[in-house]
Amino acid sequence: MPSDFALKTMNAVHRVIQKVSGGRAGWQVAGMTVLELTTIGRKSGQPRTVLLTSPLREGDAYVIVASRGGDDQHPAWFLNLRDNPDVQVTLKGEAAKPMVATVADADLRARLWPKITADYKNYAQYQTKTEREIPVVLLSPKG
Repeated sequence: MPSDFALKTMNAVHRVIQKVSGGRAGWQVAGMTVLELTTIGRKSGQPRTVLLTSPLREGDAYVIVASRGGDDQHPAWFLNLRDNPDVQVTLKGEAAKPMVATVADADLRARLWPKITADYKNYAQYQTKTEREIPVVLLSPKG
């Protein structure tokens, strides 16, 4: 499983690619939209920002997967939005937008998971590495 250091390093490298390209590169990975998610730290109360891929859209919502590479722990960003679902999402060339994060319930996850794993097999592989059910989250425009 990736360590916190490895995950933070990957995110930092991704940000460098975006910066060096003037924002032209780094907003698509393996056919998935990359978005910048800002949550409020559940312990610190401070904004926390991470780059994530969105393998699917559900109406006007972006779908993200709290896989953490199949680790047994949920990613920190997931715990943050679970405790405070008011988030900010930035997409390529756009200003940050307020959104609401909703963790998919069992029925919605059961419908979305096969769609996600049909196109992105890595998520199915991550699920085999952990006992926890990997959460699926929808990021919807606020209001």
